[in-house]
Amino acid sequence: MHGTGAVLVVGLDPAKIPGWNPEPVVKAIARGQARFEDHGIEADLCLVAPDENAESVIIEALARKDYACVVVGGGIRKHEPLLEFFEKVINLIRQHSPGAAIAFNSTPDGAADAALRWLR
Repeated sequence: MHGTGAVLVVGLDPAKIPGWNPEPVVKAIARGQARFEDHGIEADLCLVAPDENAESVIIEALARKDYACVVVGGGIRKHEPLLEFFEKVINLIRQHSPGAAIAFNSTPDGAADAALRWLR
């Protein structure tokens, strides 16, 4: 660790999205987590399905540590039908981890870049 603090990545669980092959996204998320390791940053992953008690899962994840930054994935942010869920995620972060910076990645493997913008 470079004294930067831990990061939580909140995203949609690709294995729980019906009708498509989750494998490429699973691999990209793994590459993204490896990039945190390359930078010496402790990063936890919280993957959710919006219809499966996601709020309590996110609250539990936020309570685990005092995160320096929370990265919200593009699957939650960019998918129009999930707008209300995206708002809930942001407000959960504000409520349960008020000291954390909030960052957004543009690709599943870009979470480290998003966090580094706020951890520097």
